[in-house]
Amino acid sequence: MNAPPTITRQADLEALCGRLAQSAEIAFDTEFVSEDTFYPELCLVQVASRDELAVVDPQTVDVQPLWRLIAGGDHVTVLHAGREELNFLLRSVGTTPPRLFDVQIAAGFCSHEYPSAYGSLVGKFLGRQAMKGEQRTDWRRRPLTPAQINYALEDVRHLLPLYDRLSELLRQRQRSAWLQEETDRWTQGVADAAERRDWRRVSGIGKLPPRELAIVRELWNWRQDEAQRRNSPPKRLLRDDLLVEIARRKMDQPDQILAVRGLQRNVLKRNVQELAACVRRGLEAPLERVPRGPRRELPPQLDLLGQFLTPALTTICRRAEVAASMVGTASDVREMIAHRMGYASDEHDPPALLQGWRAELVGKLIDELLQGRKSISIGDARHGDPLIFNPVVVDGHGG
Repeated sequence: MNAPPTITRQADLEALCGRLAQSAEIAFDTEFVSEDTFYPELCLVQVASRDELAVVDPQTVDVQPLWRLIAGGDHVTVLHAGREELNFLLRSVGTTPPRLFDVQIAAGFCSHEYPSAYGSLVGKFLGRQAMKGEQRTDWRRRPLTPAQINYALEDVRHLLPLYDRLSELLRQRQRSAWLQEETDRWTQGVADAAERRDWRRVSGIGKLPPRELAIVRELWNWRQDEAQRRNSPPKRLLRDDLLVEIARRKMDQPDQILAVRGLQRNVLKRNVQELAACVRRGLEAPLERVPRGPRRELPPQLDLLGQFLTPALTTICRRAEVAASMVGTASDVREMIAHRMGYASDEHDPPALLQGWRAELVGKLIDELLQGRKSISIGDARHGDPLIFNPVVVDGHGG
């Protein structure tokens, strides 16, 4: 099948935006490369409406009009696993579409799998097979072949049929409100992450004491700012393990820092004075500004209860045909138990399993199990879901 011509002229993009403005639904996807730059490098934008498929080349046109169109208007914007697509919109126009439908999230309310690959969703819900063959394309190179363009279009070709099918299933199961709630939560999380300087994601810091965490924070902030200035991936500038090693040793002298194996690269040699200054700032930070270490020890029965109740969450989700991995993890179950046992901090929001659709689906039942109002027994041991939840009878009456 011949691919539609790639849009490489600004006038053609403006004409496309004019046509898309009349659409009730717009599906889009992107191709990008992220290994060599601070932010992913946008290489291609694929768009689908009910009437046409289009490919836009951001190397030759300014895609701002398209971003403004997608982020505005009353249309439904359809995506698959669209975190990076939202990030492109946030960096370009500062906002996200008001009516989002991510088929990966929607499928989590209609199946046991989450996150599901695009091809898997196409097969499961549409009974079709998505095209393969160009997964390792370097999308920065030009010209692109018709086969590469067709492969890129495959990522949007089935999005609107998936939207139709999943919307119908959600209506049948009365879960459209659940999807809206989860979409809002997810979108806000993407926006918050784009703004947050999340130094606590450095690997290997779990057992560091507060003073060393303060050094990690200073080094991480320097790494982010310097990497952004250089348009380079942060970990290519300074790996996490080296960052943590500097913090552990509390070395605030350049010669000490350069003595660590792996820190002799020219780029770090040129910045060693700044690294030393980061260490000193961490060492001298006022105590009230020193980050807290790991949370206080919790009683051992918390882990036992978590191990016992996590299968209950999985059973509930399987019977409801909702992906358990989207509902919550064993950690979420333990967090809920800790909250109910009075070990959670008052300054934090209620646990995820006690909010919104998660509370409706699983939180209330887990609460009843914790309160002794329901019990768990084994029904048919050969059954895929052998657990049974029974009301506890007290003095001849249900609990």
